Amino acid sequence: MNSTELQPSHLAPIEGPYAWTGSRLLADPTWRWALSDAEIQTLRRAAAHVAENGGPVAGFPAEDFPAQGMEAMLSWLSSTLEGGHGIARISGLPMQDMTPDEAQRIFWGISVHLGTPVYQTWQGEIVRRVEDLTGGQKFEYQKPGEGGATPMRSARTISASSTALRFHTDKTDLLALMCVTNGIAGGESKVVSSVAVHNEIGRRRPDLLAVLHEPYWRMRPLDEEGERADKVFPLPVFSIGPKGDFTSQYSRTYVNQAQEVEGVPKMTDIQNEALDLLHEVAEEICIQMPFAVGEMQFINQHVTYHGRTSFSDEPGTSNKRLLFRIWLTTPQSRELPPGHAVQWGSAQSGALRGGALPGRSPLINPI
Repeated sequence: MNSTELQPSHLAPIEGPYAWTGSRLLADPTWRWALSDAEIQTLRRAAAHVAENGGPVAGFPAEDFPAQGMEAMLSWLSSTLEGGHGIARISGLPMQDMTPDEAQRIFWGISVHLGTPVYQTWQGEIVRRVEDLTGGQKFEYQKPGEGGATPMRSARTISASSTALRFHTDKTDLLALMCVTNGIAGGESKVVSSVAVHNEIGRRRPDLLAVLHEPYWRMRPLDEEGERADKVFPLPVFSIGPKGDFTSQYSRTYVNQAQEVEGVPKMTDIQNEALDLLHEVAEEICIQMPFAVGEMQFINQHVTYHGRTSFSDEPGTSNKRLLFRIWLTTPQSRELPPGHAVQWGSAQSGALRGGALPGRSPLINPI
């Protein structure tokens, strides 16, 4: 069974700090943290300590990055992500005075004090460079069958262009991003509370909300997880765990890709209608904001979706959009419905789970 049995209570509105709308979040400063001068010096000293001891720019354990002086920020970050809004931004790093290596050590150092990094590809990627590798090419999202004999474009292929990204989740408890450089236009971050999306769909179309609590077949991304015998599997878009915790895992790209696999049940009109409404609501109530160079954004993948607007780089210059991305699992993570282990490797609270290689981490079993 892929989820706990649907109860009428699962379709009721969900209250709490996770259920925000973009306009409310913009008026609430509690999800943002501006680094003090003392905190910046603490972070730079910790990064220098790693470098002086021959440490890499990423892949080192938390004990190699001294945390004294970061306790208040780390406590706020953890509680905001699991128990608060599920989104947090940290600003204030003086990137103009730093090398990319120093910035990456700081980003990794904060992240490993927050949780345990997991692999983003089966080949062992631990920090993803999110940038345009196509020279400005814009892609269109495909529907099942539009690729013809060519496999449908993967989400990773689209993210490595300057194309706008529609709302989705990554296969990790926490997603961490750092803006290293910016392009000349666009590339704004879009985040929406999936809890608020759930509530609004229930208000408008409770019949479609019930459909989204039923399984949708998904495809495992070949360019992240490699060839697997169980490359397709069913999982609801919205679920409630054994202890009443909400979770949503969603990527329409992987739902559409599964439709091209022989033997997978064809999507019904009402299933497509439900996904269309999810996208419509998410666009209406999201928060959209630019990244300042040096800003870090952390989002809980169980209670948010994220995307971006399209962007433009300036060829031949440093005006290029580049983000670092880390996937994290945390000791504070929520318990998921038992059937979610098919996606996560484990549904247990606090487990080492998610990522392209569930149950594996570069800090515990490096590739």
